[in-house]
Amino acid sequence: MYLHPMHPAAWVLDELRESGWHLHDLLCFTRASTLVLVSRNGTPPVVLKAGFGSNHVLAELDEATRKAAYGFYWYAEMSEAERALTREDFRHEITVTRAAQGAEHVVPLLEEGSTDRFDWYTMSHCSGGNFGPHLSTAIHQHQVIAGLRILADVAEGLRALHERGIVHRDVYQENILIHDGHGLITDLGAARRSDTPRGPIARSPEVHWPPEYLTSYDRATPAADTFSLAVLAFRYLCADIPRHDPSRLDTAPASLRPIITAALAPAPEDRPSMSELRDALRQAADSVAMPAQRSS
Repeated sequence: MYLHPMHPAAWVLDELRESGWHLHDLLCFTRASTLVLVSRNGTPPVVLKAGFGSNHVLAELDEATRKAAYGFYWYAEMSEAERALTREDFRHEITVTRAAQGAEHVVPLLEEGSTDRFDWYTMSHCSGGNFGPHLSTAIHQHQVIAGLRILADVAEGLRALHERGIVHRDVYQENILIHDGHGLITDLGAARRSDTPRGPIARSPEVHWPPEYLTSYDRATPAADTFSLAVLAFRYLCADIPRHDPSRLDTAPASLRPIITAALAPAPEDRPSMSELRDALRQAADSVAMPAQRSS
């Protein structure tokens, strides 16, 4: 693949090439990481996630290159201490992802490694993309069934993480990948061990985040993931976000309305478990499928 030599990620790809990887595509270049579709030794392509993103750029480029590269991305210069903390955070992500190994409906870690300047790990390539497009198109009955089953798969993946003492803390459409019609949860960069506070006490509001992130993000419980998945189910079924028009839940399958309402409760202790949400999503998919099968 070709990447302009002034692109801020060019040297990362060069370093991967020198390590023996064949590069197929640059999938994503973010503030904190770079995702590349790679292969080596004739094996099928996998996704490699490198702990290097746009905020690292200024420290890595020589003086003559910086001005030219600046036009590609807006980035901030990080101090050496900040860069060290960012690397520590990425290593935490690798550790937690490794701890999730073998959990069904969680994208698995396949291989991990390091260079002098960044760490990396690989994971399976999910050919169906992420759940985002499911939120931006009108859905028909067969699509409702498929989407509910994908969300139920993700609920099972999150339940498995919770069972291992891991809270995801960032459940939204781009962190749900699809492969052969099944949903998998990915990106444990924000995850925390349930027995260890992690991150700031407060985080600014996001559409998919529960209200307790304003006061106790560092101690978020599995109930936070339940809230976020319920937001996503609401958006998928109602083409809106709950805080704008909760009455639109009337367009969702009747059997799902009570549990989605409960999962969106402001207090974490008032929400159902992830297992309950998973079962309700599966049952709703089956109930929608049955009339479709009778009519065909």
